[in-house]
Amino acid sequence: MQDDGIVIHNEADLENMRAACRLAASVLEFIDEYVVEGVTTIELSELCNEFIISHGATSATLGYNGFPGAVCTSVNDVICHGIPGSYRLKSGDIINIDVTVNLDGWHGDTSKTFLVGQCTKLATTLVEVAERALYVGISAAKPYGYFGDIGKAIQKYVDCCGFSIVRNYCGHGIGRKMHDEPMVIHHDDHDLGPQILPGMFFTIEPMINVGSHRTKVMKDGWTVATIDKSLSAQFEHTIAALETSVEIMTRSSKHNVTKLV
Repeated sequence: MQDDGIVIHNEADLENMRAACRLAASVLEFIDEYVVEGVTTIELSELCNEFIISHGATSATLGYNGFPGAVCTSVNDVICHGIPGSYRLKSGDIINIDVTVNLDGWHGDTSKTFLVGQCTKLATTLVEVAERALYVGISAAKPYGYFGDIGKAIQKYVDCCGFSIVRNYCGHGIGRKMHDEPMVIHHDDHDLGPQILPGMFFTIEPMINVGSHRTKVMKDGWTVATIDKSLSAQFEHTIAALETSVEIMTRSSKHNVTKLV
């Protein structure tokens, strides 16, 4: 561990994380066919939980500081931490499903925003930009570069697309802990931040809004929504910094649009 609290992992840790991340990616692949009109968000959460348990792991979010869901289900103007419940998806909705599994003490974390039925051009474009923003950030994550490069690249891209980036929620270090150092900022805060070194594991997960970047926390204490009720979309991967490249550990055939590393 470095003086700044960021854990530097070894090869054995990397193999353990790869297994956890493969499982997290598999959850999103599994749930894909169930994200349809008429399904409730709690049904999606329960299906994910059954899949996770059947593969010898547990949901890291279920019970985390009291969170009641096996996954986060964030619909339309909900940015993140949406609690699964009785809401029934309808055509035109977008929904982010955020999965974190705990496999043998290691955490794999990934999310995807799904389009439900016939969505507007604006919603479709937002989702495309959010996914591309993730890969722009990954491309900027270079071994021996700096974490600040990630946010700078994402903001440049998103600004050109006319959308906004949520500022008060970010990516994070991950491993044996679900949330660890460093914070991975998704906008340009004019700070280089820590250096990216081989052995670091972290998430990149930009949250992109149609309107204002400002947020509000709902009465349940978890659900984070846009201040102006505009749509929000997010994609997330767990990343390992290697000696000469970075590895997308939560890569899956259904989750990726472009091979960048």
